Amino acid sequence: MRYDYAVIERTIGTTTHGRFLVAPASESPAPLLVGFHGYAEPAEVMLNRLRAIPHAERWLRISIQGLNRFYQRRTNEVIAGWMTRQDRELAIADNLAYVSAVLADVSREWPTRTPVIFSGFSQGVAMAFRAAAASGAAAVIAAGGDVPPEITSERLGAVRSVLLCRGLRDEWYSAEKFAGDRRRLSDAGVALTVVEFDGGHEWSPEVIAAASSFLRERLA
Repeated sequence: MRYDYAVIERTIGTTTHGRFLVAPASESPAPLLVGFHGYAEPAEVMLNRLRAIPHAERWLRISIQGLNRFYQRRTNEVIAGWMTRQDRELAIADNLAYVSAVLADVSREWPTRTPVIFSGFSQGVAMAFRAAAASGAAAVIAAGGDVPPEITSERLGAVRSVLLCRGLRDEWYSAEKFAGDRRRLSDAGVALTVVEFDGGHEWSPEVIAAASSFLRERLA
């Protein structure tokens, strides 16, 4: 016996809770350095990356964890991702609203000032660029991830400067993607600092050193 039923797909908005970590700054009010972790990582990993940057203690460092949480199979650790291709546009909107809510909550508890810099590793790079383009942030520090395709040149131009990093042996963030991102950012009028290092898909010592210089320049 065969039944032919129509299947109708719907989406619905809902409320969920996100998680973020804050490392207080050595001065007040403090500029903001906001981090987005890579796929299958917790917020702690990205916060440690930010804390490893020399002289970053002058910044209020915030690590936002992706809303899509799941378990690491081998260790049972809770990890997270940012989005999948399913309902992509809705997920982007949800994530941007989430980031905005985090920053509003932080500003109510800690005295803050400009500049605001978004930083991302791997999958978190896309979130860093989306958040920066949406808010007109001062800068982006990006390592091992590409600029999202949906951001127009006009919106990219709202970001004044970018530190773009890639390991020469990074198979995920390929040389072709890297070259394309450099063209897109330059065409949008973004002041671009490029770092290529002898390594793979990693937040390397070269990235840390370049990020330290980049942060000092933004405060100069």
